[in-house]
Amino acid sequence: MSNSSSIRHFLLLALADTRQLQLLHFCLFLGISLAALLGNGLIISAVACSHHLHMPMFFFLLNLALTDLGSILTTVPKAMHNSLWDTRTISYTGCAAQLFFFLFFISAELALLTIMCYDRYVSICKPLHYGTLLGSRACAHMATAAWASAFLSSLLHTINTFSLPLCHGNILGQFFCEIPHILKLSCSKSYLRELGLIVFSISLAFGCFVFIVFSYV
Repeated sequence: MSNSSSIRHFLLLALADTRQLQLLHFCLFLGISLAALLGNGLIISAVACSHHLHMPMFFFLLNLALTDLGSILTTVPKAMHNSLWDTRTISYTGCAAQLFFFLFFISAELALLTIMCYDRYVSICKPLHYGTLLGSRACAHMATAAWASAFLSSLLHTINTFSLPLCHGNILGQFFCEIPHILKLSCSKSYLRELGLIVFSISLAFGCFVFIVFSYV
């Protein structure tokens, strides 16, 4: 029996038992990382360097590329390291940081996707008001709101999750740190508070999804 004060590291899911499969997973993760770097890097460079692309849609696309790149680089490099060096450990602090940044980029991505759908809705349904509703200042404010809300949401979830006492070991059934697997290690009913936050976040995400769908109708 252990508790959160004595846990110094977590054990992540072992993706393979043989060395050959571990190296295969390393190559697979490396390919995913390089593809993400290349694709999103091209988008960021094209939008940043071309004055013809300095429009709201491409501004939000640049931000979306940053979130996609960040979410991949938050989880994949650690999985590559573990596969290459045949290890499963991640430090307690490293797990908290990984969880925070993964939630941060995923939340920002969802918010930006919703804003991009609003951008398309205005351009199609209210073209005469497009310049007013989606001017450069309005776009900057919306992007800032997306990043700020993602930061606050991820900070709240991370603090709430890692404030729970853990007494069911340190083995996570996933190759990166994820809230549901950490909650399984908790021995306190306070985890219901985090479950409530998760339900609330899922409800917000579903609301964004509904808006995205109806913006195309």
